[in-house]
Amino acid sequence: MIRDITLGQYYASDSPIHRLDPRTKIIGTLSFIVALFLVKNFWGFLLCAAFLGIVVTVSKVPLSFILRGLKPILMILALTFAINIFMINGTVIWQWHFLKITVEGIRTAVFMGIRLILLIISSSLLTLTTKPLALTDGLEKLMSPLTKIGAPSHEIAMMMSIALRFIPTLLQETDKIMKAQQARGADFESGNLIRRAKAMIPIIVPLFVSAFHIAMDLAMAMEARCYRGGKGRTRMNEIRFGKSDALAVLCLVLLFAGVILIRTFVR
Repeated sequence: MIRDITLGQYYASDSPIHRLDPRTKIIGTLSFIVALFLVKNFWGFLLCAAFLGIVVTVSKVPLSFILRGLKPILMILALTFAINIFMINGTVIWQWHFLKITVEGIRTAVFMGIRLILLIISSSLLTLTTKPLALTDGLEKLMSPLTKIGAPSHEIAMMMSIALRFIPTLLQETDKIMKAQQARGADFESGNLIRRAKAMIPIIVPLFVSAFHIAMDLAMAMEARCYRGGKGRTRMNEIRFGKSDALAVLCLVLLFAGVILIRTFVR
């Protein structure tokens, strides 16, 4: 399960999506998420899924690798589906005491499930096709107007990119601790949900200790390299918008137009 989390990982490839400006990919991901929440019917979701499928194909990231990242959220998907299917009032098709399934509940549950799956895939695709350093530069450039009101845009971008960068590292550390505990007789697989949760407690303390050690090592490395924040900092490779970025923005505009048209005229 730990190895299946793909958020924060980078998949090296030479694709048009990898070569896009990181700002384009960040804006594109946020725009796609907004479009998902504008959708109100299956045709809108079909359009968004088709658009995302084309992007995944062009990115040359294996679909199996991306779908593997959905395994850790299966429990969340099941819980979301159950809450929506039983808690929404409407046309009742089955009822037992206080539990009831409605047509509107099934529709909302399916919509929420599809929206969550597409959201996870699009967010994972951002980190899979963007190097952490490029992601930092893109976030800093996008937040640079905030420096006029005193916001530390470089520091915020650095913290966000470090957090994403160390997700795979912490997952590897968790996997290592779990294997060490299993070698000592710990059981994380059997028993009910409460027993499994209690079995995870011996992992938390060493994981926190390891995380603090990693943070200290990173701080010492940055200090040894005379890191003093973003003021006066230069870059070897400046990021610039190109023709491919303009084409990507045009595709996003067309997606938004399609979603709005479907939302307005298709029931």
